Amino acid sequence: MKCFKFLSILLIFILIFGNTIVGQKKYNESPMTAALVKEGKLPPVEQRLPKNPIVVKPLEEVGVYGGTLRRAWMGPGDRWGIAKICYDANNLMRWASDSKTILPWLVEKYTISKDGRVFTFKLREGLKWSDGQPMTTDDVIFWYEDVIGNEELTPTFPSAFVQDGVRAKFVKVDNYTFRIEFKNPNPMFIYTFPTQGWFIDNSKGSFAFYAPKHYLMQFHPKYTPKDKIEALAKQKGFNKWYELFQFMIDYIQNPDLPTMSPWKIVSKSPNEPVFVMERNPYYPVVDTEGNQLPYIDRVVHYLVSDAEMINMKAVAGEIDFQARHMRLPNYTLFMQNKEKGNYRILVWRTGTGADPAIYLNQNVKDPVKRKLFQDVRFRQALSLAINREEINKILFFGLGVPMQAAIPPGSAYYDKAWAQAYAQYDPGRAKILLDAMGLKVGKDGFRIGSDGKPIELVVSFTTYPGSANMSTMELIKSYWEAIGIKTIIKQVDRSLYTTQCNSGDIEIGVWVLDRMSNVAISPGRLLGTWTDGPWAPLYARWYWTKGQEGEEPTGDIRKIYDLWDEFNRTVDARKRDTIIRQIIALHRKNIWIIGTVGGIPQLVIVNNKLRNVPDGILWDDPFRSELNSFPEQFFFKQ
Repeated sequence: MKCFKFLSILLIFILIFGNTIVGQKKYNESPMTAALVKEGKLPPVEQRLPKNPIVVKPLEEVGVYGGTLRRAWMGPGDRWGIAKICYDANNLMRWASDSKTILPWLVEKYTISKDGRVFTFKLREGLKWSDGQPMTTDDVIFWYEDVIGNEELTPTFPSAFVQDGVRAKFVKVDNYTFRIEFKNPNPMFIYTFPTQGWFIDNSKGSFAFYAPKHYLMQFHPKYTPKDKIEALAKQKGFNKWYELFQFMIDYIQNPDLPTMSPWKIVSKSPNEPVFVMERNPYYPVVDTEGNQLPYIDRVVHYLVSDAEMINMKAVAGEIDFQARHMRLPNYTLFMQNKEKGNYRILVWRTGTGADPAIYLNQNVKDPVKRKLFQDVRFRQALSLAINREEINKILFFGLGVPMQAAIPPGSAYYDKAWAQAYAQYDPGRAKILLDAMGLKVGKDGFRIGSDGKPIELVVSFTTYPGSANMSTMELIKSYWEAIGIKTIIKQVDRSLYTTQCNSGDIEIGVWVLDRMSNVAISPGRLLGTWTDGPWAPLYARWYWTKGQEGEEPTGDIRKIYDLWDEFNRTVDARKRDTIIRQIIALHRKNIWIIGTVGGIPQLVIVNNKLRNVPDGILWDDPFRSELNSFPEQFFFKQ
């Protein structure tokens, strides 16, 4: 059975990536690295690649080397654009462009025990970090034991590695093989690898699964005297050794951090007007003719102040490839300027269940509002008050689907009843629900709360990602005030928004309901554990900290967490599907998240000279989009 499974994975790998070039002794490289070899600054390409390099079959044709790929971002708070074009290629496994197949990447092969408890991985022999040092299982054990397992670096041990109070074991078999052993079955664990962003600590809610031990030892007291590290920390402006360590593992801040990604950051600060990445000479990937990837020498990100400026740079022809922040409301503008800007517009499918979605914090600290928000009739009324058809027409040219915040059509586990639940525009019915709650209308036309004061909702949003902007939120405000609910809308910086979501201080948050293309592999929106959608931030914190922090949930929210625990223990795929349907039914019943328009296409701006860029693929966070377009095989065709 194990043999059959491995052969199936290998077949899929070959079908997607083309024939491997096993045994090939001669490889080709870019003029940029060839010049460094000639100068004696790099070893030959054959010595920089693993014994069995990853082989990527170019989408259209074998490319040519050279060029600079231009993009734009909004600085450190927008780091995910850099992660998803480049650094998430550090993942041990990766999604294929079909968004269905998991590809062994830095891992050459893997097996899963029949009971779903033990996962065995074989790294590619000869992998090297961007500084030329070997990457081995020692880097995996270092990450788990010395980073994730260090209480100062990781105060709350990740619940993903704990079952019934027992931590998973990471076992080194040899220099290239390791095992992860769980107490109980954990069949969905394998999906953790390709769906994560590559961040060494757990502060971003992701797992790297390995880290450059040879480099980071100098900042860790297990390997270097603590007083020496503390002194260095103070020189760098930090108070504690672990603050320095956390800075040094942040690739956005520290360009010296070794990487396994196609390009490596060379800019000294993320605040530079042009943030530069250059090819990684040790990237372990070649095309079907033995050319080391990437084809493109550099990727640059121009620093701008907001998402609309990114769109304007695209219109001006100053961006070569970008999907992130490309807004559908600008579609007409993009079409009008594509010849002048020398670009084409691709359309990718999305896993968006609502853009924007509105998240009423079930843990809101105001007791009067908490009682309101936890009354399903109040959430139903707010939902019925929204004119989704109008939003779809104004924002999305009628191309989206007016629906509840739910799984979009065409995605796994789509539930029509959930998508339609309380999604009709019916302000009259909304008023009846509010009347039934005893919320009387005051002289000024606004409803009075149980404390005798006018109800005043505070909605906080940030301008990215997604389509939430002031005009969108003004529409929401008008709909709710039409049924007597006074509404204040606040546009805030993303960093402040994130902080308030994580602390539970936000009252009502606004964020795109993404990650909905397959909730079995990315359940964070259903669980509330992606706190940028803060419908249950403190309940979610209680869940992922195993009760150490946050608030203990009751009722249907507690049922969701119990069901998800059962899901993760269940090996039978059909039984897992049944459990997912039960969780969906609880969301359909409760409408904890209020939707607007879903199923929205994602625009992609592409320079006409840039080739091997796919059209029609799936855009969703679990697939690390744009990474699932395989940017390392893009090239400029003259």
